[in-house]
Amino acid sequence: MRRDVLELRQFYASTLGRAARAMVERKLMEAWDDGHGLDILALGYATPFIGPFRERARRVVAAMPAQQGVEVWPAGGANLATLTPEDGLPFPNALFDRILVVHGLEESADPVGFLREVWRVLAPSGRAILTVASRNGLWANTERTPFGHGRPYTRAQLVELMREAELEPSGWTRALYVPPVGWMAGWAEGFEQAGSRLWPGFAGLLMMEATKQTFAVKPQGHRARLRVARPVLLPAPGTAPVTRAPGERTLRQRLAPPRRRS
Repeated sequence: MRRDVLELRQFYASTLGRAARAMVERKLMEAWDDGHGLDILALGYATPFIGPFRERARRVVAAMPAQQGVEVWPAGGANLATLTPEDGLPFPNALFDRILVVHGLEESADPVGFLREVWRVLAPSGRAILTVASRNGLWANTERTPFGHGRPYTRAQLVELMREAELEPSGWTRALYVPPVGWMAGWAEGFEQAGSRLWPGFAGLLMMEATKQTFAVKPQGHRARLRVARPVLLPAPGTAPVTRAPGERTLRQRLAPPRRRS
């Protein structure tokens, strides 16, 4: 069961939620720069992290699963968010250059089908970043945050899932080392710097980037059998036709192996 959109919005309005947003947002900017001229899709509940891309990107759209609910985004502007089923995103094939998935995979009833839709709407040269709760991190072991619900993943599990959906992992990183306790949110920056060096395996979030696998399709079916005409030598114009003396063999007869006598 997915977290309600109101619960997600309430978390990211808290001190701990704002710290989580800042840590993830920094990783995104490192990976995608400012998104200049790109078409970007925020899938799941990824709107808290894509605000910096709106000014430079060509298009930014948010798609939220029907079981979660949808909210108007951005606040105070034209709505760019839509409610969508997980197994049928309402977008044409290969539309988006970048796709960010947050709070989308862990609570999906069909993770492979969910990622196959990501594959479908991702451009051939595009990149997708999946952000999930890390199985070894503290955030997956507490239900006080949205990352404590659903299925957390290890890096190997996420790689296997991506490849099953024909997405090829191209890079990964970790984020959110601060413990999921509200009064420690002010120290998130210090934990982020120290944690990546001292205890990297205990990060709260795993972020993995993937590209789209495309394969050439071989035509199916049987080969057509063509009737091939046997070449015939004709005499040149103005010359007499070629004749053979009695008993003279043709070239084909001379090259044929001798028949065995029974």
